[in-house]
Amino acid sequence: MAGLTSRVATEADLPALEAVMAASIAELQKGFLSPAQIAASRMIMGLDRQLVADRTYFIVEEGSAIAGCGGWSRRATLYGGDHTPGRDPEVLDPAKDAARVRAMYTHPDFARRGVGRLILQLCEDAARAEGFKRLELMGTMSGRPLYESYGFQPIEEIVDARGGEPVPLTRMGKRIPTR
Repeated sequence: MAGLTSRVATEADLPALEAVMAASIAELQKGFLSPAQIAASRMIMGLDRQLVADRTYFIVEEGSAIAGCGGWSRRATLYGGDHTPGRDPEVLDPAKDAARVRAMYTHPDFARRGVGRLILQLCEDAARAEGFKRLELMGTMSGRPLYESYGFQPIEEIVDARGGEPVPLTRMGKRIPTR
């Protein structure tokens, strides 16, 4: 993680974030999904402007390059972008609900360099500060090894076909350790 810095994303970052997400979906899903499933993934993945508006979305940079992005949410939506059907903006109760880790993307040029792990730590620390005791996320097949190495456990296997092709996903959870 040497050389990586982080900050909270702003509305001015949105075009650059969309480019990182597109590159990540296109390249890092190869070997896990077929070309048709990668294309379908664009319907169920992508930018969620609510995270930026809530100030819960992080950018990881190396110098002036965006290495990755991701965030957490105190809202009920588990995954999906602005365009994904079925979103739920209801605010969660930290005493009984799990905070959501959302929209994690690493630029392919920075894969396997600690970007995802740094984002997970930022999310966990911020959710803990707001009183959450657990985290949940919806993991892609390419992201699952990272999430498991960070302590997330599978809860449920699903298939999302809203993009036209079935895309396998894993709902995962983790208890937030107390400090």
